[in-house]
Amino acid sequence: MAFLEIEDVHKSYGEHEVLKGVTLDVERHEVVCLIGASGSGKSTLLRCVNALEEIQEGEIRIDGDTVTGAGVDLNALRRDVGIVFQSYNLFPHMSVLANIMLAPTRVGGVSKQEARERAMQLLGSVGMEDKARAYPDMLSGGQQQRVAIVRALAMQPRVMLLDEITAALDPELVGDVLEIVRQLAHGGLTMLLATHEMGFAKEVASQVCFLDNGSILERGSAAQIFENPQEPRTQQFLSRVVKSGRL
Repeated sequence: MAFLEIEDVHKSYGEHEVLKGVTLDVERHEVVCLIGASGSGKSTLLRCVNALEEIQEGEIRIDGDTVTGAGVDLNALRRDVGIVFQSYNLFPHMSVLANIMLAPTRVGGVSKQEARERAMQLLGSVGMEDKARAYPDMLSGGQQQRVAIVRALAMQPRVMLLDEITAALDPELVGDVLEIVRQLAHGGLTMLLATHEMGFAKEVASQVCFLDNGSILERGSAAQIFENPQEPRTQQFLSRVVKSGRL
């Protein structure tokens, strides 16, 4: 039994079927990268795992517990499954420290003192303890994204979902954010991430899934997918990536 099991998941918006029976197993401590063109279903799949989107068919399980369907404790699910988006979604009226402390104290039942200590430790780990009292509009995009990652980590999730977290950043800021993800991967955090950063995916992924038109068309190790893709559509996608200089 895999740690995260996605079984035959279907998701539609009206007549438009976005996910067409996606099945994927993620082992504990594994880093799985979702690649594919925009609109292929990567972001929707991540949002379904965190129950931000309701699925029509299929089942998602974490450590054997079903986390889809009626009766699911969403607060418990979101303690276990953190998510970071390409838009940072920080609360603009709250300081960096307050942003990070909010969920652990409101949802996690953690005392303010413990939440503050954890937040400062996490900010220190990404070199931003001096920004604890700053507000989001005082930070660069890369700094805001680092805070967003720390905010998710403050809940001590068992699974982290990362949805194109560098897409909105200036190129010179991408490296700092990817370095944090690299450290999390080396630390053994189970992660499922959608990314256009192919070189990064090739480096950190234990498994790569190529999504096309709502289905996982091909999956395998990073070396297999990037160096010897079998499906013509995967080959076509990666050849365009290479031509664009992104791999």
